[in-house]
Amino acid sequence: MRTRLSDRIHNILEPWFPEQRLFLRSENDSTRFIRLRPGTQALILFGSAATVAWAIIASSVLLMESIGADNVREQASRDRALYEERLNELSDARDVAEAEALAAHMRFNAALGQISTMQSQLLQSEDLRRELETGIDVIQTTLRRTMNERDAAREKTEEVVAILEGRAEQEAERNSLTEVDATLAFLNDALERTASERDDMEREAELALEEAEEAKFERDLILDRNDKIFTQLEEALTVSVEPLEKMFSKAGLPPSRLLDAVRRGYSGQGGPLTPITFSTKGVEPSPDEARANDLLKGLDQMNLYRIAAEKAPFAMPLRDSFRFTSPYGPRWGRMHNGTDFASGHGTPIYSTADGVVIKAGWHSGFGRMVKIRHEFGIETWYGHMSRLRVSEGQRVSKGQRIGDMGNTGRSTGTHLHYEVHVNGKPVNPMNFIKAAKDVF
Repeated sequence: MRTRLSDRIHNILEPWFPEQRLFLRSENDSTRFIRLRPGTQALILFGSAATVAWAIIASSVLLMESIGADNVREQASRDRALYEERLNELSDARDVAEAEALAAHMRFNAALGQISTMQSQLLQSEDLRRELETGIDVIQTTLRRTMNERDAAREKTEEVVAILEGRAEQEAERNSLTEVDATLAFLNDALERTASERDDMEREAELALEEAEEAKFERDLILDRNDKIFTQLEEALTVSVEPLEKMFSKAGLPPSRLLDAVRRGYSGQGGPLTPITFSTKGVEPSPDEARANDLLKGLDQMNLYRIAAEKAPFAMPLRDSFRFTSPYGPRWGRMHNGTDFASGHGTPIYSTADGVVIKAGWHSGFGRMVKIRHEFGIETWYGHMSRLRVSEGQRVSKGQRIGDMGNTGRSTGTHLHYEVHVNGKPVNPMNFIKAAKDVF
């Protein structure tokens, strides 16, 4: 059965592939041949064709893959060039922002100096105003006493004249003219002295009134100058406090709760910012006193903001040149809870605020890392360090060097992984850094 099928196949292929014989001669002159039947020739032909087709297809696939790989490399090169150009633009923008922040910080310090000078002038003007008010009160008291004495002298003179007139009529009959003349002479002298004293008192009263008018004019000038000083202080205070409020709000720290926390930690009283108090005997404070107290409250609030700014992590963890390599947010299907800064191996890393080191050692994934606890429930994490320069329990200050940049843990290159946690939850560290650039 099998032989008949094979013969039938050979017969079908015979017109296209006639039987061939291949003769082979050996070294001993013997001749042998190999018979190539139609089926065998067809199989060899189809096998060769399949091999050639496979080689062509494989070469085409390899060529297409090579062309595609070249396109991918070119696209990756273009993307890398665009990325580097964008990083350079961001670096330039960061330098400009740092320059603006430095200028704003200098303006802030100048405003603080001006506020301190104006506060001293305000206190001096208040002292001068109190002295003038005291002088005016003394002058008015003296004037009233002088006028009362003048009226009393007039009444006494009239009484003496009346008595003398009555007695003169009675004594004219009993006494001699000599005694009457002597009495009249004595009374005339008394009247002249009284009149002289009255004139002197009137002149003193006029001088006192003139001095009172001058004192009133001086007081009006002082009040006008005080109003200008108050206005300048209020404007300077507004310009200084509003950026601080915006800075904390952008960082996600409510200003009211933040100030309450600072007050609880710094609750001592006294000093130049104590509210001004005067003995008013139950009378409401004057408008100037109320404005002065409002200014001192504003200065106290600004001082609390300054303390909070020193205690919160608004500083940069690096001072050398760097580039951002990965922002806060989702990355490759997972949440990236920090910001990555790339720079040279061993670049110094600094604490971004005052605090206490709660972790300094190896941590899975982070490699060598440092955790610092700050005020207001804030923590900062620094990962992938090559060297640690602090230990657990150590108190560090803002700007103190805590380690060197490295590539430890799960890291693909030398960089710093920086995180900020508020009340145990990670937040975007750039909220603090960008908010501080608007003020400092």
